[in-house]
Amino acid sequence: MSRLAIKGLKAAGVAFVISGSMAACTVFPVPEAPRVMDFPTPLKPDSNAISRSKSLRIDMPVASDPYNSSRILAKPQPWEFRVYGGVRWRDTVPVLVRDMLAGAFRASASFQHVVMDPAPGSADLSLSTEINAFHAINQGDSTRVTVSVYGQLVNNRSQGILCSRSFTVSTPAEDTSIDAVVLAFGNAGEQLADELIAWATSCEATPS
Repeated sequence: MSRLAIKGLKAAGVAFVISGSMAACTVFPVPEAPRVMDFPTPLKPDSNAISRSKSLRIDMPVASDPYNSSRILAKPQPWEFRVYGGVRWRDTVPVLVRDMLAGAFRASASFQHVVMDPAPGSADLSLSTEINAFHAINQGDSTRVTVSVYGQLVNNRSQGILCSRSFTVSTPAEDTSIDAVVLAFGNAGEQLADELIAWATSCEATPS
């Protein structure tokens, strides 16, 4: 066999291997990017609180695993967590809660200025929170969303705690779909914001 024929066979073999490899790659499906969901900020908080001539800083909430993540969680049993597949929050849960509370307090005009940690500058008061629950609860064919936080209103000058209280909100989802669950989270967040705003303004109005 001539050298030219041998070179032709080698080239054909290489081309076969390459084409075969490319064909093999198409056998495996390309994984889809997860859906990214937001935790909406209430546009018009249901609060009749009088505006206070104080500035408020919303501190980053404290949360331990598994709440300190962007996973959307369900809790089918009191001792078990599960993760909704193919979907996540746009950021970690503490960031979502901080952003939601800052937006709700600003929309309510219940304080003169509202800033978020770690914004530069100082504020008269700080709202510190701990996230104790942020998950869906599956009960047969129905699903409920539970959000629970422990809040403290702190005087930044004296570092004294003016008020502290636990808040737990539970709202039903229309069905078990992820869209209905996320909507229920939004409804729970709106109710939580209403309660926190009313509590914070009345606490601030009470002499320390």
